[in-house]
Amino acid sequence: MNFSAAEVGRWLDRLYIGTVGATLRDEDRRKAAELAALLEEIARAVGRTGKAHDLTVVDAASGKSYVGLLTAKLVLEASGRPAKVVCIERDPALVALTERAVVELTSAVPITCHCADVSDFAAWPRMPALVVALHACGPASDHIIEQSIATAARTLLLAPCCVGAGVMRVSDAEQLAQDMGLPRAAPIRRRFVHTLIEADRLLTLEAAGYQTDVVEFVAPTITPYNTLFRAHRVREPIRMARARADLVRLWRRAV
Repeated sequence: MNFSAAEVGRWLDRLYIGTVGATLRDEDRRKAAELAALLEEIARAVGRTGKAHDLTVVDAASGKSYVGLLTAKLVLEASGRPAKVVCIERDPALVALTERAVVELTSAVPITCHCADVSDFAAWPRMPALVVALHACGPASDHIIEQSIATAARTLLLAPCCVGAGVMRVSDAEQLAQDMGLPRAAPIRRRFVHTLIEADRLLTLEAAGYQTDVVEFVAPTITPYNTLFRAHRVREPIRMARARADLVRLWRRAV
């Protein structure tokens, strides 16, 4: 399936500008290109999910739930398969906005909005076919990885956002930078820390049984946070053991 930024932009206008009390910000308009690219990733993941599997899609740290709503309307409806979408967002105002947009969407695919933090296991469906998270900030990305593993999600598509002090291993990464004598220039330190955190996330997924690729799903001119983790649950013992050993080596100098 191919999705254009223009098509996605029209849906964003319809769902959010046309909703009472909501406006579409300029930065939301700029999301159209990356949403179109992500929807293509989602369509491929859905296409690889066997018809015997429950087709539940989770939009984690969903914000205004652009991803979940457009997945329901443009991907899942077109598949013709029984499916549902679960959006998880901790901000009640954004959940309310999503619920109003669901009415405007008129999708045949059921969409449920949970007002909860992504770290709350109770908010997550068990064994979802697909978990998607676009620009999950700071520790939210790590919580999404943890809950995807805990709920035995079949596939995870994760585009992390910023890495800040709230991320569990940031202090370890900064200690490694210091021990290595890395220059204190902020851009250099920031990129080094970010790379280590992304390596930790990839190895954590691999150690839990997820074959994981990392790609740039859009150009950096669209967003600087253009890295996408594609993780598929395969549970290969050799891969898992190798990743656990690599995790130990990665952080050995930080302990």
